[in-house]
Amino acid sequence: MNRPEFLNVLDGDALPFAPADDVCVGEIVSPALLECAPGLALHEAARRMSERGVSSILVVEDDAVVGIWTERDALAVNFADPAAFMLPVRAVMSTPVRTVPMSTRLHELTLRFREEHLRHYLVVDAEGRRVGIVSQSDVVLNQGIEHYLKLRKVDSLVKGGLHALAPQAGLGEAARRMREGGLDAVVVDFGRAEAASAAGRYGILTERDITRLVASRAAERAVSELAKRPLIACKEDDSLYRVRALLAERHIRHVGVIGGDGELCDLISFKDILSGMELAYVHELQHALRERDLALSSSQRSLYLAEKVIESSLEGVMVTDTEARIVSVNPAFSHLTGYRADEVIGRNPSLLSSGRQSPEFYARMWAELSETGQWQGEVWNRRKSGEVYPQLLHITAIRDRDGQLTHYAALFTDISRLKENEARIRDLAYYDPLTGLPNRRLLEDRLQVELAHAARMRSRLAVMFVDLDRFKRINDSLGHEVGDRLLVEIASRLRASLREDDTVARMGGDEFLVILSNLQGPDEAAVTARRLVSALRRPVVIEGRELVVTTSVGISIYPDDSLDAQTLIKNADIAMYRAKDEGRNSFQLYEPAMNARSLEHLALETALHRALPRSELQLYFQPLVEAGAGSLVAAEALLRWQHPDLGLVSPADFIPLAEETGLIVPIGEWVLRSACEYHCSWRETGRPPLRMMVNISARQFRDEGFVAMVGSVLADTGMPPESLTLELTESMLMEGTDRAIARLEQLRALGVGLAIDDFGTGYSSLAYLKRFPIDELKIDRLFVRGIDRNPRDAALVAAIVSLGHSLGLRVVAEGVETRAHLEVLRGQGCDLAQGFHFSRPLPWTAFVAAFGAGD
Repeated sequence: MNRPEFLNVLDGDALPFAPADDVCVGEIVSPALLECAPGLALHEAARRMSERGVSSILVVEDDAVVGIWTERDALAVNFADPAAFMLPVRAVMSTPVRTVPMSTRLHELTLRFREEHLRHYLVVDAEGRRVGIVSQSDVVLNQGIEHYLKLRKVDSLVKGGLHALAPQAGLGEAARRMREGGLDAVVVDFGRAEAASAAGRYGILTERDITRLVASRAAERAVSELAKRPLIACKEDDSLYRVRALLAERHIRHVGVIGGDGELCDLISFKDILSGMELAYVHELQHALRERDLALSSSQRSLYLAEKVIESSLEGVMVTDTEARIVSVNPAFSHLTGYRADEVIGRNPSLLSSGRQSPEFYARMWAELSETGQWQGEVWNRRKSGEVYPQLLHITAIRDRDGQLTHYAALFTDISRLKENEARIRDLAYYDPLTGLPNRRLLEDRLQVELAHAARMRSRLAVMFVDLDRFKRINDSLGHEVGDRLLVEIASRLRASLREDDTVARMGGDEFLVILSNLQGPDEAAVTARRLVSALRRPVVIEGRELVVTTSVGISIYPDDSLDAQTLIKNADIAMYRAKDEGRNSFQLYEPAMNARSLEHLALETALHRALPRSELQLYFQPLVEAGAGSLVAAEALLRWQHPDLGLVSPADFIPLAEETGLIVPIGEWVLRSACEYHCSWRETGRPPLRMMVNISARQFRDEGFVAMVGSVLADTGMPPESLTLELTESMLMEGTDRAIARLEQLRALGVGLAIDDFGTGYSSLAYLKRFPIDELKIDRLFVRGIDRNPRDAALVAAIVSLGHSLGLRVVAEGVETRAHLEVLRGQGCDLAQGFHFSRPLPWTAFVAAFGAGD
């Protein structure tokens, strides 16, 4: 901006001196440059930076700068890979390196830092020779605006939303958080009990710390070992001047902010102070234009500061005379429009017009400006390049002390990104970000519209609830990234299988909702549902792995099943669960009886929550005997529920419900503890040795605290580990095989026995079976049932017995109901037998009475 013209606009004179922020970059840059060759190992480059206390190192080859590696780049290092530290710096450096001349003024550099989102520039002299590196910290420490900083408080920079890391978080997680969040430091929360003050409770890990860790080739570890404590902090009402002094005195780049409630609310840095100053400058300018009488009577120093604010402002400033001829513009004007000052001074601002606004628009603008002295609104203007972009424009009429109009001052900001963000926010509000489908909110709006249309046209409408079968297993075994890619493909197939005027929305997780309009009857909905089930059943190939996903679909019809949206959705949901109950990979139309069944299911679930505290659960015991001698060897504990109104509830009804709700975890612990306690009473009476067999559910086995719980029960009850055998199913062990084997090894370390229950009905994979540390195979009753009359069943059981023995395992046959069954099993060499032939499951007292004598 031309200074005399600007001062003439504000009716003042220039100051006889220049403030400190008017110095050149060359006056503040340190001449000591840290350089290295491209082949230098990354850890060595980091070591040199740490020793010199600098935040960057130039990569030079044949005396030419080919790149730069900074503390920010250290965040991308993979600490889990030792080879990452040995990479040559050329492999990870940033290039090209941006430069600034020594003659660049600090306020110009401030604008470049803000606009180009960089943190370092290479300073060069007039001949292009490198002089040094200038950083954001250098600018903040050398901006000559102490008076201004004293007027600004820390709370003007507080952003809120501080998310601290837990002490056990890993180094890699800390680096990822900083890298993805654009942060140069993270806070570590050691907990309120760890410190007497809010600041003492926290530690800090910075980019500089990460760089030192690269230098030492540090391995992955918890951030509790790395964070510096205590965190240096200031208060919200402290001045920015005090904070800048604190940063300089302590040779640090971050301070915590303690809020009015005494809690840590934010972390601020040199970068925040720099950004805050820029934004505050613009606000000061707007205030000066609105309060023109005050601005005209301000001191010469304030006037000079106002000029520097305009020159440093990120908003474009244009001043015209009363005839609308441009007399002055600031650097941001040129940056935003592409026009240099000499190209526009003396011309009319209409050269920026895009043609999108009508003459009537400008007539209204000038009328309001004449009446009120100011106008603000959004306009579309054109850059020198021809690009049309949106502006937020504020125009103020400037008058002298006598009230005469002298100039117009216009401030404008490019709001292209704001417009893009608004569109993105609208999308987030109404569309699922993963699949691009409408979300629940938009679906409900569209359903209301379609219902109104169906009512007017007297047509039918279908609501379809689509749920993927066992999707959680894919997420758990292959990871959420594979699960997300699968959901995107499912969404694409749903769209492709529907008509253009139908609606499909993602309700969350693996649930989708479809609206079919203009139907003549339920049959049309059934045809579409059959097409969807078929389309979604086709294999999906992700990362070379072929996945087959089946689908359960529930359908409700308007107006047959309900007249309102929420009830239609609920009824479709109920029908979908009936489809799952009927075997999945199918669809079901809603029927009123389903709602009754759903209510019955809900009542049973509610009663199950009360069953354990009300002592309604019981254990029954069934003997396992030697197939040859017939002597008692073990007892299997079987869970029963004695409901006060329903009587004895079938395990087939409540065990799946307990699995689904998670109640199986506390119930399973009760079963194990109770079985061990009964076994204790058996031992105390001096009866013969007896193994106790306890079934373990899939949900229990996956629980992180399962092994610890087993160990605790053994210790609390005094149960000999060798007298306890845990029964698990094949399918349970095949989910996450390596994790399952590791957990089995942990249980084996406790000393307990392990058995595979219902063998033959699952995977029966020899490749995995030989890896499992098990003691026993239990042949499912389905194979035993026909061995006395079906040669194929007999041959199959004989093969399982032979397989088990070849692996050194005991073999148990379940479902032995007749003497003929037992004779066949004896002939095949089966070790143990269990079934009604020996005894039905009995309460403990009856079991002891029947088998306690050891006969």
